[in-house]
Amino acid sequence: MVLAYLLPGAGHFFLGRRAKAAVFFVIVMLMFVLGLALHGKLYTYEQGRPLTLFAMLGSMGAGIPYFVTRLLIPFRDYMSITYEYGTVFTLTAGLMNLLLVLDAFDIAEGRRR
Repeated sequence: MVLAYLLPGAGHFFLGRRAKAAVFFVIVMLMFVLGLALHGKLYTYEQGRPLTLFAMLGSMGAGIPYFVTRLLIPFRDYMSITYEYGTVFTLTAGLMNLLLVLDAFDIAEGRRR
């Protein structure tokens, strides 16, 4: 599960599902990078706005790409016309990776083939 969280598709790769791992990696990373290209926001917790905690956890679901991007690109252009679309793409990439973590767990436990 840790591998699946840190790098999209890594959990499936470890479990021998190489084709699925490659597809999952490409899908999640493409959505994440597209979101960044559209000037999307990577959520962080904002004092006085408690619901940003859930958005932050969703964005963090992308794993290492989230943390690397937070370090390398500290400021996003919030005035961009595509800002909201980009934010949805980055958030969706994180949430999708969290679902892939659960899928890898189910495969490892023998609940799925």
